[in-house]
Amino acid sequence: MITVRAMQVKDAEQVSELERAIFSQPWSYQGFVDSLSLPNTVFLVAEENNKILGYIGMYLSIDEGEITNVAVAPEMRCRGIGGMLLAEAKKEAESRSVGKIVLEVRCSNDSAIRLYERNGFVNHGVRKEFYELPKEDAYIMIYGQ
Repeated sequence: MITVRAMQVKDAEQVSELERAIFSQPWSYQGFVDSLSLPNTVFLVAEENNKILGYIGMYLSIDEGEITNVAVAPEMRCRGIGGMLLAEAKKEAESRSVGKIVLEVRCSNDSAIRLYERNGFVNHGVRKEFYELPKEDAYIMIYGQ
């Protein structure tokens, strides 16, 4: 059974390996470890049989959250894991009186855009040349007000 729980330092190695496998500009192991020590962060993992299948990261600032990372292992996609991670992150934000969550997504990442839309995020504009490797625009998507 897949469970979603708070990320711990012991998870950082598996998470950083997944990050490197998916993203052209991955966070480092130390980047995850450092973020976990900050007070206004939410990092969650989806896990089954001690294997991390996906993760989400979010920084909180007053009444707004910014999702920094969302990833699901390629072989585990289309199984609802991304939706589970987003739902838990939204619950955590709401429990801390955060009503608005913002994220950026590559304009070409149709599957991620559909995931975010299914989970209540709305496209609010474009950040030109936001991403590197390859250079690409990002949609700004917002959940809540």
